[in-house]
Amino acid sequence: MAENFQAQVDAIILKTDKRMLALQREAIQRTVDIAQTPVAKGGRMRVDTGFLRASGQGSLTGMPTGPMRGDPNATPGQYDNGSKSSVVLVLAQMQLGAIFFFGWTANYAKYREVKDGFLEAAAQRWPQTVREVIAEIKARIK
Repeated sequence: MAENFQAQVDAIILKTDKRMLALQREAIQRTVDIAQTPVAKGGRMRVDTGFLRASGQGSLTGMPTGPMRGDPNATPGQYDNGSKSSVVLVLAQMQLGAIFFFGWTANYAKYREVKDGFLEAAAQRWPQTVREVIAEIKARIK
């Protein structure tokens, strides 16, 4: 009887941990997506060549590093936003309670953030984002 009860408790903990990890990953992904949304699509990030957006990287070990400058001869919109796929890959490795780092390696990112507030706006929306993800997870479970 005691073993059966312990198995039931273990199963509940496992389900809860999986749901919490799903919540953590999805809320972080949405927050990054909000910060990365261009002005043309209702966001706050200005896009000229796209290098700033493309320089966004996720990491589990510390603030990301990478190229600081884009091609000065790039045409508008030339850079592909490959950062979404890098964030997805890092989030797939993330365990419950781990710290996720996201940042832009472009040398002018901090100046654009001060002027446009794309990260600040996304971070301020965090509680709402978490509530939305919780509601979606609950709806899937029913």
